[in-house]
Amino acid sequence: MRLTLLAISIQIFTGALLPSAAVEAHSYAVTHTQQSKISVRPEDLPEPVKSTLASSWSEWKVTSAYLVTRDDNSQYYEVNIKRSEETSTLNLDKYGKKVD
Repeated sequence: MRLTLLAISIQIFTGALLPSAAVEAHSYAVTHTQQSKISVRPEDLPEPVKSTLASSWSEWKVTSAYLVTRDDNSQYYEVNIKRSEETSTLNLDKYGKKVD
């Protein structure tokens, strides 16, 4: 008899907790943006990009460059530059203008 009462008590207790646990559950949406990144040799960058680098960043050396394509098919060049111990990354469109 005690076993039966214990089993019923456990079922009532756990059954009472389940609905409240379901109400408190959170769902999280994960957004994944995809970009492709293709390595580009500095000498193969478009002339407007090279021109911007030569005029505004002439003291800096290009260490690497990538052509990045976003989800919406827009593209820009990610150019990593270095001067002494300083490094920086520029994002430039094919016309040599900065992009975000």
